Amino acid sequence: MSEPLILQARAQAGIKEVRQALTEPAVLNQWLGEYATVELPERFEFWGRCVPEGDAPHQRVLHFDDNTLRIAWLLDGQETTTEFALIEEDDDSTVVKLTQSHFDFAEAISGSSIRGVLQTFWSLALANLVDHLEGRELTHRPDFTSSDFRGEVLIDAPAAQIYESLTDSDKASAWFGFPIGIEPYAGGRFAMGGFDAGPAAKVVEVVEGNKMSVDWGPAGISTWELAESEGKTRLTFVMSGFDTDNPPYAAWLGWLSGLSQLRRYNEQSDWQPIWA
Repeated sequence: MSEPLILQARAQAGIKEVRQALTEPAVLNQWLGEYATVELPERFEFWGRCVPEGDAPHQRVLHFDDNTLRIAWLLDGQETTTEFALIEEDDDSTVVKLTQSHFDFAEAISGSSIRGVLQTFWSLALANLVDHLEGRELTHRPDFTSSDFRGEVLIDAPAAQIYESLTDSDKASAWFGFPIGIEPYAGGRFAMGGFDAGPAAKVVEVVEGNKMSVDWGPAGISTWELAESEGKTRLTFVMSGFDTDNPPYAAWLGWLSGLSQLRRYNEQSDWQPIWA
């Protein structure tokens, strides 16, 4: 049996403000589900295109108090458990601890169950929650009804700086929060986990200062491209070339959550990872 997935995100916001963002439907619609219904302690539901199996709400409340919300969430015929715990660090800092059952990394790799998206789904959702609480623009959200994987993020930094953040192994590892080995030239390696971790993806195209494409095999090709205007950079990220009958949603959400951290890394002079 797999161990529970645990993610902890730190927001520069008081616990009352975080609690409000977790329990008000209008705010939940911004960072979590396209639709939400909240009538605690009886109901906490979210659904829509940006939620796995979001055709209808599939959640029920198991427990609720001032600092904890635990729900059952039916996914692919299996009832999973999701818990939010709010941990107050001081008046202006709160950690949101999320615990999710029934996540299996093998399902994320194979795409054999929608439960395989849980890690990256929650990583992106929590990153957007933190950005909402800190008054920042949210990152592009997924559409689980579409296999068109194209997203954009505007970063308040010059393109040369963004390019270096995306192609330098140490800098990419810092903002992504996981070791990455990058050889930024056509035919080079792109190794999640670092060059010693095992087989690597292949860099298939590089336009110096502007663009890179990486071939991940059956998961398709990821491409990012930069366009600078007035000191800001628009980064367009696309995944293509995969089996559209089994889109790699887990990988797509992982890249989107990574891009949210790339933006913070390049915009904040006192940058620190949000992950506690």
